[in-house]
Amino acid sequence: MTESTSDPAPTPGNAPGRGATVLAVVLDLGLPLVAYYVMHFFGASDWFALLVATLAATARLIWFALRNHQITWFAATMMMVFGLGLLLGLLSGDPRFLLIKDSFGTAGAGLVHLISLGSSRPLALAAVQTWKPAQAAEFARRYRAVPETRRLFRCTGLVWGIGLIAEALVRIPMIYLVPIDVGVGLSTLLMVVFAGGLTVWTVIYVSRVRARCPQAWVVSPEKQQTVQTA
Repeated sequence: MTESTSDPAPTPGNAPGRGATVLAVVLDLGLPLVAYYVMHFFGASDWFALLVATLAATARLIWFALRNHQITWFAATMMMVFGLGLLLGLLSGDPRFLLIKDSFGTAGAGLVHLISLGSSRPLALAAVQTWKPAQAAEFARRYRAVPETRRLFRCTGLVWGIGLIAEALVRIPMIYLVPIDVGVGLSTLLMVVFAGGLTVWTVIYVSRVRARCPQAWVVSPEKQQTVQTA
């Protein structure tokens, strides 16, 4: 049995408020960043600032897991990015370290995408719920009930995970094969090419899935009203 494509939009009581969603994202992403820059402001070393940021992200991850019985993948991503930076800071004194740290951060984000595929709420789904808080509950319901929705988010997460890891694997040897001043520019270009390519692929893929299977995606209440009144 397939779902009706005219499902009603979630009521405000069933969807998290925009303010609560924004606050959660600010805590997930902002808490470790604030900790890192505050430590720098007070004269701490890069190593100590990375340590404090990693601990802040880890504390947020554990607190959210105990309170809500699920993982916040944004906090997990920040923990991995800062944790890998901390590890590299301990192991390397090479001036190319800053560029390599970006690669490990990107690879860490890709790894989180892949690991989250084993959960009931992969990072790709969490990201869309964050950007569309009014439809967050409906996205979660369709992910559980509609196979096409699960396939859409899992495929998207798989492609982004592999793409981000591939970017890191290309950047690391490139940094050591060219002069460091050239490497800085090429590193930025590489990031733009991969991120742009993944974004374009995602837009095309989601559009094709929505055209083939409309119930796989949640239509915004404004668009639903437009269709009904047309």
